[in-house]
Amino acid sequence: MITRETLKHLPQGVDAPSYDLKDIKPGILHFGVGNFFRAHEAFYVDKALALPGQQNWGIVGVGLTSGERSKKKAEDFKKQDCLFSLTETAPSGDSKRTVIGALRDYLLAPEQPEAVLNYLADPAIKIVSMTITEGGYNIDEHTGEFALDNEAVQRDLSNPESPSTIFGYVVEGLRRRRDAGDRAFTIMSCDNLRHNGNVARKAFLGYAKARDPELASWIEANATFPNAMVDRITPTVSAEIAARLNRESGLDDLLPLVAEDFTQWVVEDEFADGRPALEKVGVQMVDDVTDYEFMKIRMLNASHIFLAFSGLLLGYDHIDESINDPDLRKLVETYLDTDVIPTLKAAPGEDLENYKKSVISRFSNPAMADQNLRIGSDGASKVQVFWTATIQNLLNDKRDLDRVAYGLAAYLEMLRGKNEKGGTFEPIEPTFTDETWKIAKSDDLEAGFALPAFDGWRKLDHAALDEKVTELRKIIREKGVKAALPV
Repeated sequence: MITRETLKHLPQGVDAPSYDLKDIKPGILHFGVGNFFRAHEAFYVDKALALPGQQNWGIVGVGLTSGERSKKKAEDFKKQDCLFSLTETAPSGDSKRTVIGALRDYLLAPEQPEAVLNYLADPAIKIVSMTITEGGYNIDEHTGEFALDNEAVQRDLSNPESPSTIFGYVVEGLRRRRDAGDRAFTIMSCDNLRHNGNVARKAFLGYAKARDPELASWIEANATFPNAMVDRITPTVSAEIAARLNRESGLDDLLPLVAEDFTQWVVEDEFADGRPALEKVGVQMVDDVTDYEFMKIRMLNASHIFLAFSGLLLGYDHIDESINDPDLRKLVETYLDTDVIPTLKAAPGEDLENYKKSVISRFSNPAMADQNLRIGSDGASKVQVFWTATIQNLLNDKRDLDRVAYGLAAYLEMLRGKNEKGGTFEPIEPTFTDETWKIAKSDDLEAGFALPAFDGWRKLDHAALDEKVTELRKIIREKGVKAALPV
């Protein structure tokens, strides 16, 4: 195992933290210690801790779920003094291995609720961050507001000083700070959401207003919710992958992690009570993340699902297989060059052509083994978020619809769960009802236009687009995906 003691004798090629762990004090509490957090926020904070005067920014990790898997994770962190190894692998196969020391404590909230609240009430904790998934903010998709009818939320509102949800914990911690005359902390979302800080603000203030309007007003006036754009491909680590990582590093790590060598974090510089010197370790501190978000969504994310839908239909398991198919690579490059880049504003300091090359290179990295099925999951939401702006531009300007029509046709055909090799798979659409699935599986090639993925351009004249999509679905069924690809 990796421990404070074994840090003194790491295998050759594995870097230890360049600071003394005993000097590090907690300044950040993070909910949701998953792989992405460990390869992203913890990675950057680890670099910051090595700088002079930054030793008060260690991280306390908090798990919110119970169960055997959660308990084992907590036990493994404790056994390893909250240390873990990160292998960063480039598309070329070159790897760098580092032991990350930024995480200095780990609590399982269901078993240690008061310890979590004590940290939240401690003025030394100046940032509360989170990776709780895109759907973890409890926003009602119909009203756009915080869902107060959630059973766990109702339990917390009935007994607010003994919470179980992240909303209950954070707001109770802020209540204790207010009553003690201490400052509020920054609430920082690190989830892959557009304007994630605004989403977090809506969620936490929505809960706080239901609990105590005066407390909500204090939080609104004193806490901050910076928006951030986060980006790093961090795949799931199976037992087989963990064994391989340890074999290659020479470590005996209970919690090994692999990520691509690319990483980006763009954060609006709005912090209630200070922050680490993130700008000195590669984080882009900005006034507005909007252009960075649009660039990532319309180029990287949009291309990702193009490859996933097509790859699934062709029988490919992984994204690198899809991008290494010359026809699919040409499709993505033409889509970006012709349909996206001409209508996209580059973020400050960014070059869209270079960004495109980076996206293609990242997708080709076999070490990520990123599954087409995972990337293509929840397509109803992803099509709306990643493709809508481009489709709207093409419709409004009466430009070539061939590539987006093919993408929509591939999405609809993917929902049937069959590939060209005769194999089957289970499409993942968490928001679909039985009625929605009936529409998706219908033999009527036009029925799919009623699905929520198409909501973003219903007010525009989309007859020509629908006609092309229907035509391409027929071609995919009769002649195959390659016959349907735009020339």
